[in-house]
Amino acid sequence: MSAPPVISVIDDDAAVRAATRNLLIARGYVVHAFASGEDFLLSPELRDISCVIADIQMPGMSGLDLMAHMRGNGNHTPFIFMTAFPDDRVRARALKEGAIGFLAKPFAPLALLSCLDQAMKSEGGGT
Repeated sequence: MSAPPVISVIDDDAAVRAATRNLLIARGYVVHAFASGEDFLLSPELRDISCVIADIQMPGMSGLDLMAHMRGNGNHTPFIFMTAFPDDRVRARALKEGAIGFLAKPFAPLALLSCLDQAMKSEGGGT
């Protein structure tokens, strides 16, 4: 039996992190939550992740900046973005740059799980 996928949730809002983490744990995923992209990049979990779910707007490094940084380092882990400030230009940019999904907060749990299913199908080993 293979190990469950490891998902990293990155959001500066503690309530969103907790709710998303709890949803994914209930679905059998291993979840690591971080308050910032910088914290995530310093974590040992970075190399073992199957998918990143990140807020777009955070203090310091934005979700888009985080994805660009990882891509620049050769890491092509699937990304799903979530935001409380949906913007069509930002959505188009995120999807053009390779994001699997772009969800406006508050989003339905099934919408996130659908994006995650798609990410797991596209995931080819993370890095």
